[in-house]
Amino acid sequence: MTDPYLHADAEARAQARGLIDTARYGALAVLQPGGLTPSVSRIALATDAQGMPVSLISSLSAHTAALETTPACALLIGEPGGKGDPLTHPRLTLHCIAQLITRGTSEHDTLRARYLALRPKAGLYADFGDFRFVRFIVTDGLLNAGFGRAVRLSAKDLAA
Repeated sequence: MTDPYLHADAEARAQARGLIDTARYGALAVLQPGGLTPSVSRIALATDAQGMPVSLISSLSAHTAALETTPACALLIGEPGGKGDPLTHPRLTLHCIAQLITRGTSEHDTLRARYLALRPKAGLYADFGDFRFVRFIVTDGLLNAGFGRAVRLSAKDLAA
């Protein structure tokens, strides 16, 4: 069998960046502590100044415990349209390494300012003691841009 993935071109890179830049939420896939069972959660998303996906997560959530144990994870972004088959709408899987950001650092403060500028309603809980930011360092991605258009993307292809 031949590789079903196309090589990244300018159109695919732009489409993938558009999905990242406009994502308000995504599905986060993690391995539960012990590493045998995967789990998926919906999380809110924004981007940092370098265009990396970021989220504000609670230490009370199972996905935070999973990321503390195994930072390798995946994000699925892209919303199905209101009509037609949901599988015909573009979506992007990002393979990532989660970087948990320590509260009280300048990095946290910078992310907080940007995140709240992009997601102002998060201000309701951003300063709760159990919340912190996580940056997803993208290692590669898979763009499904519709039937017959699957593209493998490198971290460089996905850079802002």
